[in-house]
Order: sequence, then structure tokens, then C-alpha cells
Amino acid sequence: MKGKKTPLLKLLGSLFFALTILFALFAATAPAASYPSKPVRLIVPYPPGGTTDAVGRLIAAKLSERLGKQVVMDNRGGGGGIVGTEIAAKAAPDGYTLYVASGSYAIQPALQKLPYDPLKAFTPIARVVSGPTVLVVNASLPAHSVKELVALAKQKPGQLVFVSSGIGGNPHMAMELFRILANIDIKIVHFKGGGPAIIDLLGGHSHGMMGSLIERLPHIKSGKFRVLGTSGTKRSAFLPDVPTIAEAGVPGYEVNQWFGLLAPAGTPAPIVDKLNKEIKVILAQNEVKKRFMDAATEVDYLGPAEFGRFIEKDINQWSQVVKKANIKIDE
Repeated sequence: MKGKKTPLLKLLGSLFFALTILFALFAATAPAASYPSKPVRLIVPYPPGGTTDAVGRLIAAKLSERLGKQVVMDNRGGGGGIVGTEIAAKAAPDGYTLYVASGSYAIQPALQKLPYDPLKAFTPIARVVSGPTVLVVNASLPAHSVKELVALAKQKPGQLVFVSSGIGGNPHMAMELFRILANIDIKIVHFKGGGPAIIDLLGGHSHGMMGSLIERLPHIKSGKFRVLGTSGTKRSAFLPDVPTIAEAGVPGYEVNQWFGLLAPAGTPAPIVDKLNKEIKVILAQNEVKKRFMDAATEVDYLGPAEFGRFIEKDINQWSQVVKKANIKIDE
């Protein structure tokens, strides 16, 4: 009869529908099931030897063990990290090129026009670790707390000199944010690298600086530097008796030195999920936690969605800081 399906047609229709569902499920899981079938490249946008490189090498070694295929380091320095980032952004989105991002990834868009869109060029996989930025002063400076430093800076506007490792770096931007939120007038002098800046502060030619804990810890222990605060939302496990800058008198202050893994935009979700799960397992290993702790960093995991929101927030924060401080990359 017209308009009525025979039992055979109904059965064929049901089978077709079931096969369509099964095919869709297979298509979604197939990339992850066969991945990886060859070595994976991990791009680090800096030369060997730095913190970003060290994080990348540890993750590469552990991922090689977990995936059963070699994860090969590819250091592509140049342009303050932009050269390597562009190479990674333009790589095929097939899971065979990954990228190690650091906090500077969120700073660069505020300082210059980039050959990629930092919010669209990559798919977040996981934030891996973060480390504290510390505010230190020369031990001879008569300031023993953040509040005393702010008070001293207001008594002597423009007279306190703080040094940085270079324009646009994390130490510089951390200091600019401190200056803005504390509403103080200080002079910031830039050096080509953290080493010369530390030497200048040790020599008493400047008054203070911001920077990673691991590079300043020996001088804190020797008593030549006095640490006044750390930059996170919670106290550092390395300096539990030192307050955060926010709790010590500058509400809202937060700077994260973070490191994480990204993949080119368009990388299949099953592959991103697989990598994220493997990273999570790796970060739970006591050996890995200890290795990172030895480098004055802590495991600070965020999954793909949370990591993406974190990066967007960080980019927005530094854009506001650069605008308010009128920072120019070619100063």
C-alpha cells in the first residue's frame, strides 16, 4: 500500500541508521586509535638551555615513553620566540607537530603585530607547570615589606631604580603591573638578559627587580637580596613564609610564569584528548614532580578548555598593562 513501509524497508532503514552512527563513531576515534604512527615533533621557540627548553625536554622524554613513538625536540629560536611560534602555527594540524608555550606567548600580542592570531592559531592541550615570580630588593634598601617599598617609592618618586632582563619580558611586565597597581613612580632600566640585571642589583647600582625564583634564590639565601613577595594567587611552596604581593599590600596583583603544550588549530579532538590524558598521567608521576620542583617550578595542570580561557585572560591582562604603561618594543 502506498505511503506504508514494508517490514523489509523498515529493517533496511534501521540498519542504515545504525551503520551511519557506527561510521561516525569510528571516524571520530580512528585518529586517536592509530596515533601516533611516526615520530612527533615538539617545537620550542627558544634555543637550548632555557626554562622553556627544559620543560619541553622532560615532557618529550616522558611522552615518548607513553606514546611508544619518539617525540623529537625542535628548537627554533629567533624573534623573541615568534619565529618558532609561527612555524608551529603553520604546521599541519595532524598531531605530529606540538608546541611548548610560555608566559611570553601572552605578552607578545600586546607589544607587536604577529604573523599569527594567538587566540586562533593553536588548540590548547594542557598547561603543565608554573613558577613563581619574586619581588626582590637589594638588602641595603630600607624596605622590609611590600608596603614599606610602596611607601618609600611614594616618598621618593622617580628615584628608585628597578632592573629587568629586557623590554617585554616577564620580569619587565611583572614590574610594570606592580607599578600600575601600587600607583608608584619608579624607574625601570633594561638589560640584555637576566644575568647582567642581577649583577647590577648585586653591585648596589639599582634597588630591586622581579624575576624567576630559581635565578635569584642563591642571592636570597646569601642575604644579598631580600624577597618581599611572590606573584601568584597563593604562597609559593618554595617560600611559604613569604606573602604574595596581593596579600602584602597590592590587591589584585597576579603574574604567572607558566608553560604548556599547544597544537596547531584544527588538530583532531580525539588526538588532543589523548595527548591531554597522557600529559595528566605524566604530571602525576613523583619523579616528574621532583624534577620540576628542582627547577623551582610546580606542576600546575589545566585541561584544554581551562587552559584556553587562561591564555585569553593572560593576553587581555598584558594588553591593558602595555596600553597603560605606553610600552614600545623599540624603546
